[in-house]
Amino acid sequence: QVQLVESGGGLVQPGGSLRLSCAASVTMFSLYNMGWYRQAPGKQREMVALITSSTSTNYADSVKGRFTISRDNAKKMVYLQMNSLKPEDTAVYYCNANVPGTTYSLWGQGTQVTVSS
Repeated sequence: QVQLVESGGGLVQPGGSLRLSCAASVTMFSLYNMGWYRQAPGKQREMVALITSSTSTNYADSVKGRFTISRDNAKKMVYLQMNSLKPEDTAVYYCNANVPGTTYSLWGQGTQVTVSS
């Protein structure tokens, strides 16, 4: 079954860190562009970080210098290391996989991240 499964969310204090993981059960994982998105209550889903099949990365301005996206093609995993977390980072975080040059896009079920004291 083709799917993405996120893990690693939770409750953390401001200034703390979390590492999100996304396990992909797809063939030819290395060809996918991967990304992390988030959606806070009452807000639209927004891009957080992207990593292409050639490992180029792009980040939302709000997380630059604090978050790092990475991938392990052998394990079919994508990670989001989140440091210096702020309350405004609170959201459901979603993993996305898409095939360059196509409209194919796959989403995970999301993992909740709550930053609060």
